[in-house]
Amino acid sequence: MAWPRERGQAVVELALTIPLIVLLLLSVVQVGLVVRDQILVVHAAREAARAGAVSADSDAIRRAAAGSSGLNSKRMKLTIGSRGAVGSTLTVTVHYSSPTEVPLVGALLPDVGLRAVASMRVEM
Repeated sequence: MAWPRERGQAVVELALTIPLIVLLLLSVVQVGLVVRDQILVVHAAREAARAGAVSADSDAIRRAAAGSSGLNSKRMKLTIGSRGAVGSTLTVTVHYSSPTEVPLVGALLPDVGLRAVASMRVEM
């Protein structure tokens, strides 16, 4: 039998820990979104390098990076290396600012900078 003063102890402990548990779960969701964005940045870099391997048009390379990944193109910055003769290597670097927009967590963390580099042999 519980003492009269201890009846609400479990409720108070639960009320104190629930915000911490919710913050932890929201942090896990935010980390998952950043990991997803990193995978998309790698994909965008590979698509841009592939487009650069078959075309010298820098606008086509930028469109390939922005269109293939579904990332916000305003947050994306591309660096296209020099394109040499057929058989040389073209390197494309994609920088992306991944937003931290999950409630509570987004206010505590700044946007995360992501980067991916891809190289492909020039074909045409």
